[in-house]
Amino acid sequence: MIKSVEEFKEKSTACTKCLEDKLHGNDGKRHIVLCGGTGCLSSHSDEIMAKFKEVLEAKGVADKATVNLVGCFGFCSQGPFVKIYPEDTLYRLVKIEDVEEIVEKDIIGGEVVERLLYVDPASGEKVAKQDDINFYKKQKRIALYGCGVINSEDINEALGMDGFKGLQKALTMKQQEVVDEILASGLRGRGGGGFPTGRKWQFALDQNSEEKYVVCNGDEGDPGAFMDRSILEGNPLAVIEGMAIAGYAIGAKNGYFYVRAEYPIAVKRLNIAIKQAEELGLLGDNIFGTDFSFRCHIRLGAGAFVCGEETALLNSIMGKRGMPRPRPPFPAVSGLWEKPTIVNNVETLACVPYIIRNGSASFASVGTEKSKGTKVFALGGKVNNVGLVEVPMGTTLRELIYDIGGGIPGGKQFKAIQTGGPSGGCLTAEYLDEPIDFDNLVAKGSMMGSGGAIVMDEDNCMVDVAKFYMEFICDESCGKCTPCRIGTKRILEILTRITSGTGTMQDLEELEELATTIKSNSLCALGQTAANPVVSTMTHFKDEYLAHINDKHCPAHVCKNLMEYHIDPEVCIGCGMCAKGCPAGCIKRTEYIAPGHKLASMEIDAEACVKCGNCISTCKFNAIEKR
Repeated sequence: MIKSVEEFKEKSTACTKCLEDKLHGNDGKRHIVLCGGTGCLSSHSDEIMAKFKEVLEAKGVADKATVNLVGCFGFCSQGPFVKIYPEDTLYRLVKIEDVEEIVEKDIIGGEVVERLLYVDPASGEKVAKQDDINFYKKQKRIALYGCGVINSEDINEALGMDGFKGLQKALTMKQQEVVDEILASGLRGRGGGGFPTGRKWQFALDQNSEEKYVVCNGDEGDPGAFMDRSILEGNPLAVIEGMAIAGYAIGAKNGYFYVRAEYPIAVKRLNIAIKQAEELGLLGDNIFGTDFSFRCHIRLGAGAFVCGEETALLNSIMGKRGMPRPRPPFPAVSGLWEKPTIVNNVETLACVPYIIRNGSASFASVGTEKSKGTKVFALGGKVNNVGLVEVPMGTTLRELIYDIGGGIPGGKQFKAIQTGGPSGGCLTAEYLDEPIDFDNLVAKGSMMGSGGAIVMDEDNCMVDVAKFYMEFICDESCGKCTPCRIGTKRILEILTRITSGTGTMQDLEELEELATTIKSNSLCALGQTAANPVVSTMTHFKDEYLAHINDKHCPAHVCKNLMEYHIDPEVCIGCGMCAKGCPAGCIKRTEYIAPGHKLASMEIDAEACVKCGNCISTCKFNAIEKR
C-alpha cells in the first residue's frame, strides 16, 4: 500500500517503465492487444483473445507473446481490432478464423498479414499503423487518454500512463489554487450544458458545510451516444482521479458514480478500478500520507433519460423517483441529502487530471476562445467511418464528417447532421464549415449536447427524424410538469398525422405554438429543449413538411403511407422471386406486348401492398423502385 508521495513516485516510475518496455519492445516480447469496448466484445473480441492464447500455447510461443484486452479503439465500423506491439501493426475486422494466420505469419514469422490491414478508400493503399489512418490524424486525446492502450482492469498500466499524478500534484496545492487552475483552463461541462466547471466548483467550495459530495453523471441516454461508456470502459481510473481532485478542491470526502445499469462492462471495470485503488491506498483515508480522505461509491440508474438532468439524478441516488427539482437552490448549494454537491459528467472529470498534471495553459491552448480543450463525439448514422472521435474545439463539421468520418456511403448527398441528441437540432450543408464549439452550435440552432453526432443523407426524411426524436422524448418525459407531459404528446400526434398523410397547414401553426409554449414553461432542460429537433427541421426543411401535407408525398420515400412500390416492366424479366417473398401476395405476373413479341413482367397491387420492402431486397435486377 502506498503511504507517502515518495512511495507513489517510486511505484509510478516502475509502472511507467514497465508500460514503455511493453510498447517499445524492450522486454523482448510481442504484445497482442484487442479492443475490449462493448462494440468489439459484441463481435466476439473476448473469444478471439481466448483463441490467441490457445494458438500461442499450441505453437509453443506462449512465453514470447502476451494477449490482453484494452479499451475502445474508437474506429467502431472497422472492429474488432487487434494491435501488435512494439511494431504498432493494426489489424481490423479480425475474426476467430484469422487468429492462426496472424500467429503463424506475424508473431512467429515476422510478416504482416496484409489482407487484414486497413485500406484507405481514397488512395486504395493499405495502412499498417493506427496513426497513419485519416480517422485518427486530426484527433487529440485528452479525455480518451489511455483508452485503447492500457488494460483497464490493471491499475499498474493506468499508473504507467500518468495515473494519479494529477491528484498527487493537487494535494500540494491549496483548494482555491486547484479551483483557480480549473477556472483558468476554461473547462466547460461536457454533459451538454457547457457551464464553466471551475465556477461550479467555486460555488461548492464557498459553502460552509462539514459534508459535501462529488457526483459523476454517467447516465448517458442520448440515442447513438457512447462517449461516457467508452471512457469508463477504457480508463476508469482517470475518471476516479478527476473525481478525487474535485473532492479535494471543494472539501468533499465522498463521491458517487451514477451509471446506467445498461452499461455492465463499464460498471464492472469501474468496480475493479475502485477496488484496486483502495488496495493501493489511492482511495480511502489519508491519501499519500496527507489529511485528505476520499471514497467512491457506485449507484446504478434504471435507464431514465431524465436522470441525466442533475437534480433528477440526485433524487435517484437518494432512492427517490428520478424527477427534476425547481432551481434555485442549485446542487452546489443544496444537492445530495441537501448538502453542497457538484455534478460533473464522465468526460468532464476525465479532463481534470490532464489539466492539473500539465497545467491549465496546456489545456487552454487547445480549442477556441470560449470553448477550450477537446470534445468527444460519437459519430454515427450515414457516414463511412462510424466511431468515437475526440477533436479540438473549433474543428469544422466538414472535417468531422469528411476527413475523419470518411464522407457519406455510396457517394450519396449529405443532408444534415443532428448534434446534441433529442435536445439538439439539425445542421445542413450550409453549416459544414462552421467550427464546432458550445456557443456557435447554439447560435446555428443546435447544441453540443453530450456529443452525439448523427449524420443523415438524401434517403432520410426529416419529418420522420423529428417524429423519431419526439417519440423518444415522450417515452422519457417524467411527467412532472404539464407542458412537457402533455405538450410533447400533442407534438407527436401532429407529426404522426403529417407522416401518415392526414396533416394540414394548421398543424404547422400548432407545431410552432406548442414548441414555444413547451420551451418557455417546462421545468427542466429535457422539456425546454424537447421541441428543438422539430423547430430545426421545420426551419431547414419546410419544403418536406409541405410535401407531406399538400402533395401527400414523402420526398425521401420513407413514410409508408405516402409512397408506393413500382416495377419497371422494361427491366423486370418476370422471374417471380419478388412474388415468392411477398408476405401480402400482392405481386402478380402480367404480360405485355413489346415491338414484335410478348414479354412477361411482374406487377404490384398498390392497394394490397404493405410496403415491407421485401420485393426490393429480393430483386437482383433493380427493377423495383419507391415512388
